[in-house]
Amino acid sequence: MPRASCTPDTLEQLADRLHSASLHLLRRVRRQDAAAGLGPARLCALSVVVFSGPLRISSLADAEQVRVPTMTTIVAALERAGLVVRERDPADARAVLVRATPRGQALMAEGRARRVAALARALRALSARDRHVLARAAVVLERLSGQPAGRAAARGSR
Repeated sequence: MPRASCTPDTLEQLADRLHSASLHLLRRVRRQDAAAGLGPARLCALSVVVFSGPLRISSLADAEQVRVPTMTTIVAALERAGLVVRERDPADARAVLVRATPRGQALMAEGRARRVAALARALRALSARDRHVLARAAVVLERLSGQPAGRAAARGSR
């Protein structure tokens, strides 16, 4: 297999292709999220709480790039649905943490399983050689994202 050129122009082209492909792939598997019965904003916020552990509403708002009042509304809806609870921060009794309930954790695990199954079905349609290439690429992509290889699968991250 010929080596790809590593000029700045080709690196920009590669970055553009990876960006586009990853967005399209994410959109494809996110179609499975409709089964969760939550809108995208609530589902994303719940995902952060489940996979990042208990956190303050301000930290959750920062993570989701929304204002605190917006996140307060989202958290209230998640709380009414029994997916999160608010509890006092043991480090600061004046502060409140948002923690996922077992029901919220289960909802996220089920959603991840649906997305992974949809992606696995798509992977089955590829040749063994293409799947091997993707397995090698997954290691590189995990490293590029700052995750140790294999950590996402082992940890069950979103």
